[in-house]
Amino acid sequence: MQRIGLRDGMWLIGIFLAVNLLLAACSQPMAVTSQQETAADVDNVTAMADNANFTPRLEGQATVEMKVNGKPIMIAVDGENAPVTAGNFIDLVESGFYDGLTFHRVVEDFVAQGGDPKGTGQGGFVDPQTQKQRNIPLEIKLAPEVENAPDSPIYGTAIGQQGGYGNPPVALPHRRGAVAMARSQMPNSASSQFYFTLSDDTSFLDGDYAVFGYVTQGMDVVTTIKQGDKIQSAKVIDGIANLKK
Repeated sequence: MQRIGLRDGMWLIGIFLAVNLLLAACSQPMAVTSQQETAADVDNVTAMADNANFTPRLEGQATVEMKVNGKPIMIAVDGENAPVTAGNFIDLVESGFYDGLTFHRVVEDFVAQGGDPKGTGQGGFVDPQTQKQRNIPLEIKLAPEVENAPDSPIYGTAIGQQGGYGNPPVALPHRRGAVAMARSQMPNSASSQFYFTLSDDTSFLDGDYAVFGYVTQGMDVVTTIKQGDKIQSAKVIDGIANLKK
């Protein structure tokens, strides 16, 4: 397989040093949260992920069945390439968090976004033990054909258009049927809101938003989702043993 070199030999180094994010375009699947992130919050959540201490984690694969409008959508969740993002989603599914929540934002040929308990695009999962919103770090793994790409994901930094790097080859790219986490302009602000991509013309999101799985069956159901439609149920039907809490 042809390997893709890093621009001028400095591209990967620049990824780790990037600190300034561009404000995402309003058409992107952003979830504006009501809770402000502080610098300490960002440093803490990134450090936990980098030290492999951030839980829940999915160490392997899992399958989720989500029912919308009485019909099933099967999702293959990839904890090998996105262990933190996938683990967060599987943990919320297992707890029944998504049952009854609505899709509050649907943009034709772009995304269907849901998972907000407030139904406004401003909410997230509040941990009942801490009474604080659980946010997870942005988690992007580069594709194996990228020369000198690290084996583990990159955390806490937008490495796509928002970070000024274009569209890097990633292990889990956006395409029709991708399932990814929505967030605000802060890279570590994802909580419970997720979106289905409705078109292959979404690769410009790569590197800036974390894909964690793909629809394997029921894409015809996904394409009929309308704003206000509810997630009737979501359950893990395989791979729950791979969830580490």
